[in-house]
Amino acid sequence: MGGIEIAAALLGVINVVLVVRRSTWNYPFGIVMVALYFFVFWNAKLYSDALLQVFFFVIQLYGWWAWLHARHVDHGVAVRWMDWRQRAPWLGGTAVAIALWGTGMARYTDAAAPFVDATTAGLSITAQCLQSLRMVESWALWIAVDTIAIGLFAWRGLFVTSALYGLFLVLAVVGLFEWRRRAKP
Repeated sequence: MGGIEIAAALLGVINVVLVVRRSTWNYPFGIVMVALYFFVFWNAKLYSDALLQVFFFVIQLYGWWAWLHARHVDHGVAVRWMDWRQRAPWLGGTAVAIALWGTGMARYTDAAAPFVDATTAGLSITAQCLQSLRMVESWALWIAVDTIAIGLFAWRGLFVTSALYGLFLVLAVVGLFEWRRRAKP
């Protein structure tokens, strides 16, 4: 998968840099990236991450539409914080989904790391949904995802992708600070 993995990683760098900058142009790069990563992860028997790319494809289309129709502020979309009444259901729902998905992957597939893979997938879904809604908290979840994914992908021999997630981790920290600075209360 070397060439496909490298192409997907390069598109991923462009995608996340543009997200940090709050540019709607992140989405075309993200759409192609997730299509390529579906095959990379399936080949590595990381089925939760492969199926996650299908979700990402759909949510990338939604996010692109939502960001194009969002109110723009200083050449980027407006971002905001959630309150705890909004955060609690997202966190609780994510925890339940991770437990159920991990159990299903462990029981019904030959997945290489069903619970770790389910954790990165579940947190990624929540992070992407919150990012599409332009919530600052999405970056904290991306930091958690990236931290876990670096080791998972290296363990499966996806060293380019592991390095990409190392860069994603740095960009997620930058994104958190940038969106925090720009967020409306």
